[in-house]
Amino acid sequence: MNLNGGKIIIKNQENKEIECDILFTFESDETNKNYIVFTDNTFDENGNLKVYANTYSKDLNDGVLGAIESEKEWKIIEQILSSINNKEVDK
Repeated sequence: MNLNGGKIIIKNQENKEIECDILFTFESDETNKNYIVFTDNTFDENGNLKVYANTYSKDLNDGVLGAIESEKEWKIIEQILSSINNKEVDK
């Protein structure tokens, strides 16, 4: 993983590099983990932007992303995404 500004370079399952936009990062007091939420700017079959999330170490440049391990973590991420989406709709 390489970072450049608001971008992140990840490798997919075929080891192909994909440039993604970082939507946001945050630290959760509930889980004591850091999270990164990003998109490859592709859309699913319903026309929704594909968004991905992972945990990361404090030093993003070390290249290590971790898996989201629990339903609790997904709920935290989903709440933040929903809150951001609602603010965008209200504008």
